Amino acid sequence: MIRNRLLILSLLAISLRGMAQDATPPTPQWRPVYHFTPDKYWTNDPNGLIYLNGKFQLYYQHNPQENKWGHMSWGHAESADLVHWKHLPVAIHEVVTRDTTVYIYSGSAVIDKNNTSGFGKNGKGPIVAIFTGDLPKQHKEAQYIAYSNDNGMSYKLYDKDPVIDLNMRDFRDPNVFWFAPKKQWIMTVSMVNEHMVRFYGSKDLKHWEKLSDFGPAGYTKNGWECPSMLPLPVNGNPANTKYVLFVSNFGEHGPQMQYFVGDFDGTKFTNLNPAEKMLRVDYGDCFYAAIAWRDAPANKKILIGWLINGKPETSPWKGQMSIPRDLSLRNTADGIRLFQNPAAIITNSLSKYAKGAVISKTNLPVSGAMKLNGASHLNANSYWIDAEIQPGKSEKSGFIVASDADGSKKIEVGYNAASKEIYVDCSTAENANKDKRNLLQTAPVNAVNGVIRLRVLVDKSSLEVFGNGGEQVISTMIYPDKDATGLSAFASGTAVFKTLKIWDMDR
Repeated sequence: MIRNRLLILSLLAISLRGMAQDATPPTPQWRPVYHFTPDKYWTNDPNGLIYLNGKFQLYYQHNPQENKWGHMSWGHAESADLVHWKHLPVAIHEVVTRDTTVYIYSGSAVIDKNNTSGFGKNGKGPIVAIFTGDLPKQHKEAQYIAYSNDNGMSYKLYDKDPVIDLNMRDFRDPNVFWFAPKKQWIMTVSMVNEHMVRFYGSKDLKHWEKLSDFGPAGYTKNGWECPSMLPLPVNGNPANTKYVLFVSNFGEHGPQMQYFVGDFDGTKFTNLNPAEKMLRVDYGDCFYAAIAWRDAPANKKILIGWLINGKPETSPWKGQMSIPRDLSLRNTADGIRLFQNPAAIITNSLSKYAKGAVISKTNLPVSGAMKLNGASHLNANSYWIDAEIQPGKSEKSGFIVASDADGSKKIEVGYNAASKEIYVDCSTAENANKDKRNLLQTAPVNAVNGVIRLRVLVDKSSLEVFGNGGEQVISTMIYPDKDATGLSAFASGTAVFKTLKIWDMDR
Protein backbone atom coordinates (compact mmCIF):
# COMPACT_ATOMS: atom_id res chain seq x y z
CA MET A 1 0.00 0.00 0.00
CA ILE A 2 1.52 3.28 -1.09
CA ARG A 3 0.45 6.07 1.23
CA ASN A 4 3.11 8.76 0.87
CA ARG A 5 1.65 11.31 -1.56
CA LEU A 6 4.90 13.13 -2.20
CA LEU A 7 6.55 9.89 -3.25
CA ILE A 8 3.77 9.18 -5.70
CA LEU A 9 3.95 12.70 -7.09
CA SER A 10 7.69 12.56 -7.69
CA LEU A 11 7.98 9.00 -8.97
CA LEU A 12 4.73 8.47 -10.85
CA ALA A 13 4.15 12.06 -11.94
CA ILE A 14 0.48 11.88 -11.08
CA SER A 15 -1.62 14.00 -8.78
CA LEU A 16 -3.74 12.23 -6.22
CA ARG A 17 -6.09 15.18 -6.29
CA GLY A 18 -6.16 14.80 -10.07
CA MET A 19 -8.74 16.09 -12.47
CA ALA A 20 -12.41 15.45 -11.92
CA GLN A 21 -13.58 12.10 -13.23
CA ASP A 22 -15.71 13.59 -16.01
CA ALA A 23 -12.83 15.86 -17.13
CA THR A 24 -10.77 12.92 -18.42
CA PRO A 25 -12.00 11.57 -21.75
CA PRO A 26 -12.28 7.79 -22.09
CA THR A 27 -9.10 6.05 -23.26
CA PRO A 28 -10.21 2.71 -24.72
CA GLN A 29 -7.00 2.48 -26.78
CA TRP A 30 -5.13 1.80 -23.51
CA ARG A 31 -7.62 -0.56 -21.86
CA PRO A 32 -5.90 -3.99 -21.56
CA VAL A 33 -7.55 -7.00 -23.17
CA TYR A 34 -6.06 -9.92 -21.23
CA HIS A 35 -4.82 -8.19 -18.07
CA PHE A 36 -7.16 -7.35 -15.21
CA THR A 37 -8.52 -3.85 -14.79
CA PRO A 38 -11.50 -2.79 -12.67
CA ASP A 39 -14.61 -1.92 -14.63
CA LYS A 40 -14.10 1.68 -13.50
CA TYR A 41 -12.23 3.80 -10.99
CA TRP A 42 -8.94 3.42 -9.18
CA THR A 43 -7.08 0.23 -8.29
CA ASN A 44 -3.68 -0.54 -6.79
CA ASP A 45 -2.38 -3.54 -4.77
CA PRO A 46 -3.82 -7.03 -5.24
CA ASN A 47 -5.20 -8.38 -1.95
CA GLY A 48 -6.69 -11.50 -0.40
CA LEU A 49 -5.87 -14.04 -3.13
CA ILE A 50 -7.66 -17.36 -2.62
CA TYR A 51 -8.82 -20.18 -4.89
CA LEU A 52 -12.39 -21.17 -4.09
CA ASN A 53 -14.88 -23.46 -5.82
CA GLY A 54 -12.90 -23.53 -9.05
CA LYS A 55 -12.44 -19.76 -9.22
CA PHE A 56 -9.51 -17.46 -8.56
CA GLN A 57 -10.67 -14.76 -6.15
CA LEU A 58 -8.95 -11.41 -6.59
CA TYR A 59 -9.52 -8.65 -4.07
CA TYR A 60 -7.76 -5.39 -4.74
CA GLN A 61 -7.23 -1.91 -3.37
CA HIS A 62 -10.04 0.15 -4.81
CA ASN A 63 -11.64 3.56 -4.69
CA PRO A 64 -15.29 2.80 -5.49
CA GLN A 65 -16.19 6.47 -5.86
CA GLU A 66 -13.72 8.03 -8.32
CA ASN A 67 -10.71 7.52 -10.54
CA LYS A 68 -8.00 8.54 -8.10
CA TRP A 69 -6.57 7.24 -4.84
CA GLY A 70 -8.91 7.56 -1.85
CA HIS A 71 -11.80 5.90 0.05
CA MET A 72 -9.68 2.75 0.22
CA SER A 73 -11.78 -0.41 0.13
CA TRP A 74 -11.47 -3.95 -1.20
CA GLY A 75 -12.81 -4.42 -4.71
CA HIS A 76 -13.55 -7.96 -5.83
CA ALA A 77 -13.43 -10.03 -9.02
CA GLU A 78 -13.22 -13.72 -9.87
CA SER A 79 -12.01 -15.81 -12.78
CA ALA A 80 -11.79 -19.45 -13.80
CA ASP A 81 -8.92 -18.89 -16.23
CA LEU A 82 -7.03 -15.75 -15.07
CA VAL A 83 -7.96 -14.01 -18.33
CA HIS A 84 -11.72 -13.42 -18.18
CA TRP A 85 -12.85 -11.69 -15.00
CA LYS A 86 -16.28 -11.22 -13.47
CA HIS A 87 -16.62 -7.97 -11.56
CA LEU A 88 -18.29 -8.40 -8.17
CA PRO A 89 -19.60 -5.93 -5.56
CA VAL A 90 -17.12 -4.22 -3.26
CA ALA A 91 -16.30 -6.74 -0.53
CA ILE A 92 -15.05 -4.51 2.30
CA HIS A 93 -15.91 -0.81 2.36
CA GLU A 94 -14.07 1.94 4.20
CA VAL A 95 -15.56 2.63 7.62
CA VAL A 96 -16.64 6.20 8.32
CA THR A 97 -18.17 7.27 11.64
CA ARG A 98 -18.46 10.54 13.48
CA ASP A 99 -15.37 9.71 15.52
CA THR A 100 -13.08 7.95 13.07
CA THR A 101 -12.36 6.77 9.55
CA VAL A 102 -10.81 3.40 8.76
CA TYR A 103 -9.39 2.92 5.30
CA ILE A 104 -9.19 -0.73 4.29
CA TYR A 105 -5.57 -1.07 3.24
CA SER A 106 -3.69 -4.06 1.85
CA GLY A 107 -3.69 -7.57 3.26
CA SER A 108 -4.54 -11.20 2.64
CA ALA A 109 -7.31 -13.74 3.08
CA VAL A 110 -7.36 -17.38 4.19
CA ILE A 111 -9.87 -20.19 4.07
CA ASP A 112 -10.18 -21.19 7.72
CA LYS A 113 -11.38 -24.71 6.89
CA ASN A 114 -10.99 -25.98 10.47
CA ASN A 115 -12.77 -22.92 11.90
CA THR A 116 -9.84 -22.07 14.18
CA SER A 117 -11.27 -18.55 14.44
CA GLY A 118 -14.73 -19.66 15.54
CA PHE A 119 -16.33 -17.38 12.97
CA GLY A 120 -17.79 -20.24 10.90
CA LYS A 121 -21.39 -21.34 10.73
CA ASN A 122 -23.19 -24.66 10.33
CA GLY A 123 -20.01 -26.67 10.63
CA LYS A 124 -18.29 -24.78 7.81
CA GLY A 125 -15.16 -22.71 8.22
CA PRO A 126 -15.22 -19.03 7.18
CA ILE A 127 -12.99 -16.98 4.94
CA VAL A 128 -10.99 -14.57 7.08
CA ALA A 129 -9.49 -11.39 5.66
CA ILE A 130 -6.48 -9.90 7.45
CA PHE A 131 -5.61 -6.34 6.48
CA THR A 132 -4.26 -3.01 7.63
CA GLY A 133 -6.74 -0.51 8.94
CA ASP A 134 -5.45 3.01 8.36
CA LEU A 135 -6.77 5.53 10.85
CA PRO A 136 -5.88 8.97 9.46
CA LYS A 137 -7.37 10.90 12.38
CA GLN A 138 -5.28 8.92 14.86
CA HIS A 139 -2.22 8.97 12.58
CA LYS A 140 -1.64 5.24 12.90
CA GLU A 141 -2.04 1.87 11.22
CA ALA A 142 -3.09 -1.39 12.87
CA GLN A 143 -4.00 -4.91 11.77
CA TYR A 144 -7.67 -5.83 11.44
CA ILE A 145 -9.61 -8.95 10.57
CA ALA A 146 -13.01 -9.53 9.00
CA TYR A 147 -14.84 -12.74 8.17
CA SER A 148 -17.19 -14.06 5.52
CA ASN A 149 -19.68 -16.90 5.57
CA ASP A 150 -21.01 -16.29 2.06
CA ASN A 151 -17.99 -17.46 0.04
CA GLY A 152 -16.22 -14.14 0.27
CA MET A 153 -18.96 -11.98 -1.22
CA SER A 154 -19.22 -9.82 1.91
CA TYR A 155 -17.31 -9.47 5.18
CA LYS A 156 -18.11 -8.51 8.75
CA LEU A 157 -15.47 -6.73 10.83
CA TYR A 158 -14.39 -8.46 14.03
CA ASP A 159 -15.93 -6.62 16.98
CA LYS A 160 -12.62 -6.61 18.87
CA ASP A 161 -10.53 -5.12 16.07
CA PRO A 162 -7.70 -4.26 15.78
CA VAL A 163 -5.98 -7.57 16.55
CA ILE A 164 -2.48 -6.03 16.50
CA ASP A 165 -1.93 -2.38 17.39
CA LEU A 166 1.55 -1.02 18.04
CA ASN A 167 0.33 2.58 17.88
CA MET A 168 2.62 3.14 14.87
CA ARG A 169 2.18 5.37 11.83
CA ASP A 170 3.74 2.97 9.29
CA PHE A 171 2.96 -0.66 10.12
CA ARG A 172 1.11 -2.47 7.36
CA ASP A 173 0.28 -5.10 4.74
CA PRO A 174 -0.19 -8.40 6.66
CA ASN A 175 0.10 -11.62 4.69
CA VAL A 176 -1.03 -14.80 6.45
CA PHE A 177 -0.63 -18.53 5.79
CA TRP A 178 -1.05 -21.80 7.68
CA PHE A 179 2.21 -23.40 8.87
CA ALA A 180 1.36 -27.08 9.36
CA PRO A 181 4.48 -28.19 11.31
CA LYS A 182 3.55 -25.90 14.20
CA LYS A 183 -0.20 -25.95 13.60
CA GLN A 184 -0.55 -22.21 13.58
CA TRP A 185 -1.09 -19.23 11.34
CA ILE A 186 1.96 -17.16 10.40
CA MET A 187 1.78 -13.47 9.53
CA THR A 188 4.38 -11.36 7.76
CA VAL A 189 3.83 -7.63 8.20
CA SER A 190 5.94 -4.62 7.32
CA MET A 191 7.78 -2.44 9.80
CA VAL A 192 8.06 0.12 7.04
CA ASN A 193 10.65 2.64 8.18
CA GLU A 194 12.70 0.08 10.11
CA HIS A 195 13.17 -1.91 6.84
CA MET A 196 12.06 -5.06 8.61
CA VAL A 197 9.50 -7.81 8.18
CA ARG A 198 7.92 -8.87 11.46
CA PHE A 199 6.66 -12.43 11.96
CA TYR A 200 3.67 -13.18 14.17
CA GLY A 201 2.03 -16.50 15.07
CA SER A 202 -1.56 -17.29 16.00
CA LYS A 203 -3.73 -20.34 16.70
CA ASP A 204 -7.03 -18.57 16.02
CA LEU A 205 -6.35 -15.51 13.80
CA LYS A 206 -7.47 -13.28 16.67
CA HIS A 207 -4.59 -13.43 19.16
CA TRP A 208 -1.11 -12.88 17.77
CA GLU A 209 2.32 -13.41 19.32
CA LYS A 210 5.48 -11.79 18.00
CA LEU A 211 7.92 -14.43 16.73
CA SER A 212 10.87 -12.61 15.16
CA ASP A 213 12.05 -9.80 12.86
CA PHE A 214 13.94 -10.02 9.59
CA GLY A 215 15.99 -7.09 8.30
CA PRO A 216 17.32 -4.63 7.50
CA ALA A 217 18.75 -6.34 4.41
CA GLY A 218 18.93 -5.87 0.66
CA TYR A 219 17.67 -2.48 -0.49
CA THR A 220 16.96 -0.13 2.41
CA LYS A 221 16.93 3.39 0.96
CA ASN A 222 13.13 3.57 1.10
CA GLY A 223 10.45 1.99 3.26
CA TRP A 224 9.50 -1.69 2.98
CA GLU A 225 5.93 -2.62 2.06
CA CYS A 226 3.73 -5.60 1.11
CA PRO A 227 5.83 -8.51 2.49
CA SER A 228 4.83 -12.09 1.79
CA MET A 229 6.57 -15.45 2.01
CA LEU A 230 6.14 -18.70 0.05
CA PRO A 231 7.68 -22.17 0.15
CA LEU A 232 9.01 -23.31 -3.25
CA PRO A 233 10.84 -26.52 -4.16
CA VAL A 234 14.27 -26.08 -5.74
CA ASN A 235 14.37 -27.58 -9.23
CA GLY A 236 10.97 -29.12 -8.53
CA ASN A 237 12.30 -31.29 -5.70
CA PRO A 238 9.94 -31.13 -2.68
CA ALA A 239 12.68 -32.62 -0.49
CA ASN A 240 14.66 -29.42 -1.06
CA THR A 241 12.19 -26.64 -0.32
CA LYS A 242 13.23 -23.07 0.40
CA TYR A 243 11.22 -20.02 1.38
CA VAL A 244 11.05 -16.86 -0.74
CA LEU A 245 10.38 -13.63 1.12
CA PHE A 246 9.10 -10.76 -1.04
CA VAL A 247 9.31 -7.05 -0.18
CA SER A 248 8.21 -4.01 -2.21
CA ASN A 249 9.86 -0.60 -2.01
CA PHE A 250 10.77 2.37 -4.14
CA GLY A 251 14.23 2.58 -5.69
CA GLU A 252 16.18 5.15 -7.63
CA HIS A 253 14.15 4.36 -10.76
CA GLY A 254 10.72 4.04 -9.14
CA PRO A 255 8.72 1.06 -7.86
CA GLN A 256 10.58 -2.20 -7.41
CA MET A 257 10.38 -5.54 -5.63
CA GLN A 258 13.16 -7.55 -4.07
CA TYR A 259 13.23 -11.09 -2.75
CA PHE A 260 15.24 -13.15 -0.30
CA VAL A 261 15.77 -16.93 -0.43
CA GLY A 262 16.15 -18.79 2.83
CA ASP A 263 14.87 -21.20 5.44
CA PHE A 264 11.94 -20.78 7.83
CA ASP A 265 11.53 -22.88 10.97
CA GLY A 266 8.14 -21.56 12.03
CA THR A 267 9.69 -18.73 14.04
CA LYS A 268 12.59 -17.21 12.15
CA PHE A 269 13.56 -16.62 8.50
CA THR A 270 17.25 -17.21 7.74
CA ASN A 271 18.59 -15.56 4.59
CA LEU A 272 20.90 -17.76 2.49
CA ASN A 273 22.61 -14.78 0.86
CA PRO A 274 24.71 -11.97 2.35
CA ALA A 275 22.55 -9.33 3.98
CA GLU A 276 23.62 -6.67 1.48
CA LYS A 277 22.66 -8.81 -1.53
CA MET A 278 19.66 -7.45 -3.44
CA LEU A 279 17.73 -9.80 -5.73
CA ARG A 280 15.19 -8.13 -8.02
CA VAL A 281 11.86 -9.66 -8.88
CA ASP A 282 11.39 -7.47 -11.96
CA TYR A 283 13.75 -5.09 -13.76
CA GLY A 284 11.03 -2.78 -15.07
CA ASP A 285 9.66 0.45 -13.65
CA CYS A 286 6.08 -0.44 -12.71
CA PHE A 287 5.77 -3.86 -11.01
CA TYR A 288 4.81 -3.53 -7.35
CA ALA A 289 3.00 -5.01 -4.32
CA ALA A 290 2.78 -8.50 -5.84
CA ILE A 291 1.44 -11.40 -3.80
CA ALA A 292 0.54 -14.96 -4.77
CA TRP A 293 -2.28 -17.44 -4.86
CA ARG A 294 -0.91 -20.14 -2.54
CA ASP A 295 -3.65 -22.71 -3.17
CA ALA A 296 -3.97 -22.82 -6.96
CA PRO A 297 -4.49 -26.19 -8.68
CA ALA A 298 -1.48 -28.53 -8.85
CA ASN A 299 -0.03 -26.70 -5.83
CA LYS A 300 1.01 -23.80 -8.05
CA LYS A 301 2.16 -20.55 -6.51
CA ILE A 302 0.92 -17.83 -8.87
CA LEU A 303 2.16 -14.27 -8.40
CA ILE A 304 0.24 -11.19 -9.54
CA GLY A 305 1.29 -7.58 -9.08
CA TRP A 306 0.08 -4.04 -9.60
CA LEU A 307 1.39 -2.41 -12.79
CA ILE A 308 1.61 1.23 -11.79
CA ASN A 309 0.58 3.63 -14.50
CA GLY A 310 1.55 7.25 -14.08
CA LYS A 311 0.75 9.62 -16.87
CA PRO A 312 -1.11 10.09 -19.07
CA GLU A 313 -4.43 9.61 -17.30
CA THR A 314 -6.64 6.66 -18.23
CA SER A 315 -10.42 6.56 -17.96
CA PRO A 316 -12.83 5.30 -16.73
CA TRP A 317 -10.29 3.16 -14.84
CA LYS A 318 -6.86 3.75 -13.34
CA GLY A 319 -4.40 0.92 -12.70
CA GLN A 320 -4.10 -2.70 -13.82
CA MET A 321 -2.63 -6.04 -12.76
CA SER A 322 0.29 -7.91 -14.30
CA ILE A 323 -0.04 -11.22 -16.07
CA PRO A 324 -0.28 -13.90 -13.36
CA ARG A 325 3.07 -15.69 -13.05
CA ASP A 326 3.95 -19.24 -12.05
CA LEU A 327 6.86 -19.21 -9.60
CA SER A 328 9.75 -21.65 -9.23
CA LEU A 329 13.23 -21.82 -7.72
CA ARG A 330 16.20 -23.14 -9.67
CA ASN A 331 19.87 -23.64 -9.07
CA THR A 332 21.99 -21.29 -11.16
CA ALA A 333 25.66 -20.41 -11.35
CA ASP A 334 24.88 -17.52 -8.98
CA GLY A 335 22.94 -19.60 -6.47
CA ILE A 336 19.26 -20.38 -5.98
CA ARG A 337 17.19 -17.90 -7.96
CA LEU A 338 13.54 -17.14 -8.63
CA PHE A 339 12.08 -17.89 -12.06
CA GLN A 340 8.76 -16.50 -13.28
CA ASN A 341 6.66 -17.47 -16.28
CA PRO A 342 3.15 -16.53 -17.42
CA ALA A 343 0.81 -18.91 -15.63
CA ALA A 344 0.47 -22.29 -17.31
CA ILE A 345 -3.29 -22.09 -16.99
CA ILE A 346 -3.04 -19.27 -19.54
CA THR A 347 -0.22 -20.50 -21.78
CA ASN A 348 -1.78 -23.96 -22.13
CA SER A 349 -4.91 -22.40 -23.59
CA LEU A 350 -3.58 -19.45 -25.58
CA SER A 351 -5.36 -20.46 -28.76
CA LYS A 352 -8.67 -20.44 -26.89
CA TYR A 353 -8.21 -16.89 -25.64
CA ALA A 354 -6.79 -15.49 -28.90
CA LYS A 355 -7.61 -15.67 -32.58
CA GLY A 356 -5.13 -18.51 -32.87
CA ALA A 357 -1.42 -18.38 -33.64
CA VAL A 358 -1.52 -15.82 -36.42
CA ILE A 359 2.17 -16.35 -37.10
CA SER A 360 4.04 -19.63 -36.64
CA LYS A 361 7.52 -19.88 -38.18
CA THR A 362 10.69 -21.91 -37.77
CA ASN A 363 14.25 -21.01 -38.78
CA LEU A 364 13.22 -17.57 -40.03
CA PRO A 365 16.23 -15.43 -41.07
CA VAL A 366 15.86 -11.74 -40.21
CA SER A 367 18.14 -8.94 -41.39
CA GLY A 368 17.11 -5.36 -40.73
CA ALA A 369 13.38 -4.97 -40.03
CA MET A 370 10.69 -7.43 -41.14
CA LYS A 371 7.06 -6.34 -40.83
CA LEU A 372 4.83 -8.87 -39.08
CA ASN A 373 1.39 -7.31 -38.89
CA GLY A 374 -1.19 -6.18 -41.44
CA ALA A 375 -4.59 -4.59 -41.82
CA SER A 376 -6.41 -7.71 -40.62
CA HIS A 377 -4.13 -9.07 -37.93
CA LEU A 378 -1.90 -7.97 -35.05
CA ASN A 379 -2.94 -4.37 -35.56
CA ALA A 380 -4.35 -3.41 -32.17
CA ASN A 381 -1.37 -3.61 -29.78
CA SER A 382 -2.69 -6.68 -27.99
CA TYR A 383 -0.69 -9.81 -28.73
CA TRP A 384 1.59 -12.46 -27.25
CA ILE A 385 4.96 -13.34 -28.76
CA ASP A 386 6.98 -16.48 -28.03
CA ALA A 387 10.34 -16.62 -29.83
CA GLU A 388 13.70 -18.36 -29.74
CA ILE A 389 16.36 -16.20 -31.37
CA GLN A 390 19.86 -17.15 -32.45
CA PRO A 391 21.53 -13.72 -32.64
CA GLY A 392 24.58 -14.93 -34.57
CA LYS A 393 26.75 -11.87 -35.16
CA SER A 394 23.87 -9.44 -34.57
CA GLU A 395 24.52 -7.19 -31.63
CA LYS A 396 20.78 -6.58 -31.20
CA SER A 397 17.78 -8.61 -32.29
CA GLY A 398 14.14 -8.81 -31.27
CA PHE A 399 10.96 -6.88 -31.98
CA ILE A 400 9.76 -3.37 -32.70
CA VAL A 401 6.30 -2.85 -31.20
CA ALA A 402 3.75 -0.01 -31.13
CA SER A 403 5.49 1.76 -34.00
CA ASP A 404 3.93 4.64 -35.90
CA ALA A 405 3.81 4.71 -39.69
CA ASP A 406 7.18 6.36 -40.29
CA GLY A 407 8.96 4.66 -37.37
CA SER A 408 9.75 7.91 -35.61
CA LYS A 409 8.00 6.58 -32.52
CA LYS A 410 8.59 2.97 -31.62
CA ILE A 411 9.43 0.64 -28.76
CA GLU A 412 12.29 -1.79 -29.21
CA VAL A 413 12.29 -5.06 -27.28
CA GLY A 414 15.14 -7.47 -27.67
CA TYR A 415 18.46 -9.00 -26.73
CA ASN A 416 21.78 -7.18 -26.68
CA ALA A 417 24.38 -9.88 -27.29
CA ALA A 418 27.27 -7.51 -26.53
CA SER A 419 26.05 -6.56 -23.06
CA LYS A 420 24.23 -9.89 -22.49
CA GLU A 421 20.97 -8.21 -21.55
CA ILE A 422 17.36 -8.28 -22.54
CA TYR A 423 16.08 -4.74 -22.89
CA VAL A 424 13.15 -2.42 -23.55
CA ASP A 425 14.00 0.85 -25.29
CA CYS A 426 11.22 3.47 -25.14
CA SER A 427 13.46 6.45 -25.91
CA THR A 428 11.62 7.55 -29.07
CA ALA A 429 8.09 6.94 -27.80
CA GLU A 430 7.69 7.59 -24.08
CA ASN A 431 9.73 10.73 -23.35
CA ALA A 432 6.63 12.56 -22.15
CA ASN A 433 5.54 9.73 -19.88
CA LYS A 434 8.67 8.33 -18.25
CA ASP A 435 11.57 9.43 -16.12
CA LYS A 436 14.54 9.73 -18.48
CA ARG A 437 16.36 7.06 -16.46
CA ASN A 438 13.63 4.57 -17.40
CA LEU A 439 13.56 5.06 -21.16
CA LEU A 440 16.00 2.16 -21.46
CA GLN A 441 15.39 -0.78 -19.12
CA THR A 442 17.68 -3.82 -19.04
CA ALA A 443 18.10 -7.15 -17.26
CA PRO A 444 21.15 -9.47 -17.33
CA VAL A 445 20.57 -12.72 -19.24
CA ASN A 446 23.00 -15.11 -20.93
CA ALA A 447 22.10 -16.89 -24.15
CA VAL A 448 21.91 -20.67 -23.78
CA ASN A 449 23.76 -22.56 -26.52
CA GLY A 450 23.70 -19.38 -28.56
CA VAL A 451 19.92 -18.97 -28.29
CA ILE A 452 17.84 -16.47 -26.32
CA ARG A 453 14.18 -17.10 -25.59
CA LEU A 454 11.84 -14.12 -25.39
CA ARG A 455 8.22 -13.96 -24.35
CA VAL A 456 6.82 -10.53 -25.13
CA LEU A 457 3.35 -9.63 -23.87
CA VAL A 458 1.92 -6.44 -25.34
CA ASP A 459 -1.52 -5.44 -24.08
CA LYS A 460 -2.54 -1.94 -25.15
CA SER A 461 -0.73 -0.05 -22.36
CA SER A 462 1.38 -2.75 -20.70
CA LEU A 463 4.52 -4.54 -21.87
CA GLU A 464 6.04 -7.54 -20.09
CA VAL A 465 9.19 -9.29 -21.32
CA PHE A 466 10.30 -12.70 -19.99
CA GLY A 467 13.86 -13.77 -20.79
CA ASN A 468 15.12 -17.36 -20.98
CA GLY A 469 12.24 -19.20 -19.41
CA GLY A 470 11.55 -16.55 -16.79
CA GLU A 471 15.10 -16.06 -15.59
CA GLN A 472 14.54 -12.29 -15.71
CA VAL A 473 11.50 -10.10 -16.34
CA ILE A 474 11.00 -6.49 -17.42
CA SER A 475 7.56 -4.91 -16.99
CA THR A 476 6.67 -1.40 -18.06
CA MET A 477 3.77 0.81 -19.13
CA ILE A 478 3.44 2.24 -22.63
CA TYR A 479 0.96 4.68 -24.14
CA PRO A 480 1.10 4.44 -27.95
CA ASP A 481 -0.88 6.75 -30.19
CA LYS A 482 -4.06 5.22 -31.61
CA ASP A 483 -2.43 4.62 -34.99
CA ALA A 484 0.94 3.46 -33.60
CA THR A 485 0.33 -0.26 -34.06
CA GLY A 486 3.29 -1.41 -36.17
CA LEU A 487 4.96 -4.73 -35.32
CA SER A 488 8.24 -5.99 -36.80
CA ALA A 489 11.02 -8.45 -36.11
CA PHE A 490 14.50 -6.97 -36.44
CA ALA A 491 18.20 -7.76 -36.28
CA SER A 492 21.15 -5.40 -36.52
CA GLY A 493 22.95 -8.02 -38.64
CA THR A 494 21.40 -11.35 -39.52
CA ALA A 495 19.71 -13.39 -36.83
CA VAL A 496 17.74 -16.61 -37.08
CA PHE A 497 14.40 -16.81 -35.31
CA LYS A 498 14.53 -20.52 -34.56
CA THR A 499 10.88 -20.48 -33.53
CA LEU A 500 8.38 -17.64 -33.70
CA LYS A 501 4.75 -17.76 -32.61
CA ILE A 502 2.47 -14.77 -32.22
CA TRP A 503 -1.09 -14.88 -30.92
CA ASP A 504 -3.49 -12.02 -31.65
CA MET A 505 -5.18 -11.31 -28.31
CA ASP A 506 -7.50 -8.56 -29.59
CA ARG A 507 -10.43 -10.94 -29.48
